[in-house]
Amino acid sequence: MSPASVRAGFLIREWMEDAGLRTWVDSMGNLHGRVEGMNASAQALLIGSHLDTVVDAGMFDGSLGIISAISALKVLKSIGKLGELKRPVEVIAFSDEEGVRFQSTFLGSAAVAGILPVTALKISDKSGVTVQDALKGNSVEITEDSLLGLKYDPASIWGYFELHIEQGPVLEWVGFPLAVVKGIAGQTRMKVTVRGSQGHAGTVPMSMRRDPMAAAAELIVLLESLCKHPRDFLSSGGNCNEQTLESLSTSLVCTVGEISTWPSASNVIPGQVTFTVDLRAIDDVGREAVVYELSNQMYKICDRRSVSCIIERKHDANAVICDQELSSRLKSAAYSAVNKMVGQIHEEVPVLMSGAGHDAMAISHLTKVGMLFVRCRGGISHSPEEHVLEDDVWAAGLAVLAFLESHM
Repeated sequence: MSPASVRAGFLIREWMEDAGLRTWVDSMGNLHGRVEGMNASAQALLIGSHLDTVVDAGMFDGSLGIISAISALKVLKSIGKLGELKRPVEVIAFSDEEGVRFQSTFLGSAAVAGILPVTALKISDKSGVTVQDALKGNSVEITEDSLLGLKYDPASIWGYFELHIEQGPVLEWVGFPLAVVKGIAGQTRMKVTVRGSQGHAGTVPMSMRRDPMAAAAELIVLLESLCKHPRDFLSSGGNCNEQTLESLSTSLVCTVGEISTWPSASNVIPGQVTFTVDLRAIDDVGREAVVYELSNQMYKICDRRSVSCIIERKHDANAVICDQELSSRLKSAAYSAVNKMVGQIHEEVPVLMSGAGHDAMAISHLTKVGMLFVRCRGGISHSPEEHVLEDDVWAAGLAVLAFLESHM
């Protein structure tokens, strides 16, 4: 609900109406555009992505999915076939996926899916403005009752798909513009606090130190080793079967993105070090096994070093597996799009996992979901350097069009 996002919403709404869609803004600020097709009472196909960005962002993350859907529908309108869709099609530009302002992701899509708690309306930004205040400031009134009323009836929805830039380097590496997404990784975020004995950097002998910084360094290297070689840590425990171990070996990623120390002076042995852990995998059982093993190993290291260790789980999200039927249709659509552009192709459309979260994670609580990825240069995202080739934008639009034509 920044001034820029409101302007973007007005522009997208104009484009939706130009494509022949009936438009409205709901009480969470999501922008909808809908065409009823031949049977208004049939289950609807939802296509969506988010219109918000992170700070200092690129121009494709989120918005490409919205623009591709509107463009494909405009093609159908221009050739007189928009009314031939056998089911309603609704494009949704979700209002807040990134969670930048209120530190709470999927506000828009979670509301549509019916999983956003009413307490979310009272979450405030750094200036003390709540979600409810921000909406009201833009003439969008929302109450607890109207929030609950945003949930779609699952029986009225056929499915959902989302087109999004890959945000990774795999498609560029394999030389293909599009990929089908098999699933979205589950995620665990933890905060690790290591406490030792603060002291003078020049007077405490090395053998007498209880240094939380050195302990934290060992813990971080442990994390890297476990996530690079999960079999070495999990095979003997019997907690994971071969399928889970194989999944972890290809999907597990772990990151320490933030670290802080107290008192943070160059001539002081710190008394406390805190760091974050972001751990993602497509297999939820495997992810839990990794968290369990990591925690046990961390406590052992801290005991050996005579420092205390507190591990807090701050966030958990289960993995989402994309629907096989939807994925099969999307794969055919992607193949058709690339085939139209370059002639007969012999390569298989790649199938990838998403390590990043998407609105499809929230919508999976409402209906079956599928996703297409679009190649981006260097895999760079959340940056002004984010870039997608014009031909790949074309391929994305053609794929959405081919998918829509399968609903005629």
